[in-house]
Amino acid sequence: MSDVAALALPEAPSRRGLWFDAWRRLGQRRTGIVCLVVLAALAALAIVGPFISPYDADTPDWRAVAVPPGLTDGHWFGTDRLGRDLFVRTLDGLRISLLIGLAATAISLLIGVTWGALAGFVGGRTDALMMRFVDILYSLPFLFFVIVLTVLFGRSPILLFVAIGAVGWLTMARIVRGQAMVLRRREFVEAAIAMGVSTPAIVWRHIVPNALGPVIIYATLTIPQLILYESFLSFLGLGVQEPLASLGSLVAQGAAEMESAPWMLLLPAGALVLMLVCFNFLGDALRDALDPQSHG
Repeated sequence: MSDVAALALPEAPSRRGLWFDAWRRLGQRRTGIVCLVVLAALAALAIVGPFISPYDADTPDWRAVAVPPGLTDGHWFGTDRLGRDLFVRTLDGLRISLLIGLAATAISLLIGVTWGALAGFVGGRTDALMMRFVDILYSLPFLFFVIVLTVLFGRSPILLFVAIGAVGWLTMARIVRGQAMVLRRREFVEAAIAMGVSTPAIVWRHIVPNALGPVIIYATLTIPQLILYESFLSFLGLGVQEPLASLGSLVAQGAAEMESAPWMLLLPAGALVLMLVCFNFLGDALRDALDPQSHG
């Protein structure tokens, strides 16, 4: 009798809410947790490492120029052609790449969520005009857009944030617009409209909070995408400039010395690949945690 009753009764929903259930499901996915721990360790190492190291990222050691990895000279991961410690420079580049990726993602989230939520909720001709503007920006070559901004305003990290973030919000706007078009038909939104609540209040109190799941999932996938954009620009010489260094500029320097000093390429490239892989696996784990029905 108890077995029949157990089969007849559905599973009771959690009383602690969606986010508690999502965090519990994320904890059951070892890959996501491992990637989260690795990313946290990389971020902590990038922040603390250069300050506790006996070597400076910009100060050359002329007694150890282009030294391969080893324990004899104190530079365990080798040095570059100017005698700068490669491990410290990689950590410094990792910090700048993470900063650019996170800042550009924050810009893209702010613009994309606002634009998409307003377009999807208002609808009609306003929605059509706003999304046609997005289509026009999609048609512009990203590299050409960055080159124009660089020529007009010069090269600076702030310009790099703006340039990368200005094109990173387009897909986010489309995702949030689709969510807003579904949410505006829900009863609580119709009730808010009937009560005379203003459009900005409805968007920020009802539309945006209920679209946070897809936003968080796509944000974890946007960060590695924008870091890759920055690395590509730095590899071409359009991104971070000396004396600063990002993983992209370090990979570019290592590629030029690949035959004679392969360690100059392997360390920054390995850090870049590890970070991008962890972000992508974490995004997949968050998708499964926030949307358990997506895989049945």
